[in-house]
Amino acid sequence: MNVKVKSEDSNKKKGVVKAKVARKERNPINPTKFSPSWVAEHSKDAPGFKMELIGRIREGVKKTDWKQLIHYIDSTEKEFEHILPASISSMQKKTVYGKETSERIYELARLFGLGYEVFDSKEDFKKWLMTPSRTLGNKIPFELLDSSFGFEIVESEITRIQYNVYS
Repeated sequence: MNVKVKSEDSNKKKGVVKAKVARKERNPINPTKFSPSWVAEHSKDAPGFKMELIGRIREGVKKTDWKQLIHYIDSTEKEFEHILPASISSMQKKTVYGKETSERIYELARLFGLGYEVFDSKEDFKKWLMTPSRTLGNKIPFELLDSSFGFEIVESEITRIQYNVYS
């Protein structure tokens, strides 16, 4: 990035000096408080705000917040097609999602937040999520996320990994 700077010495000809300025890397995501992306980033903070999250679910998740979460977790909408209660095509037509879809989005945000906290990286968590688990009956954890019970089981398994409790 080039920056033009005028020389300060008034006795000399005024000129332009080009200087290289280090560009500060920007985080493309700046989630608003309590949005699904914020919940994923602040999974430790989220439990204290459950009443706020219930209100947000009732209001409905905005399409922009869903897109921001997808970007944050480095995924695509297509990957969640079987998990969400609404089809991707119907979600693309709406600006605010219904209660059931919004709740599932927040469940995903919480789960990914916990996973990122427990595993060393996003990639390690996603790899675990897509690998058959012996403790889950050789099921792929990601495939269990199409129901609330599945979320519970997967979340429980992540917590067991966090505390080194294996069965």
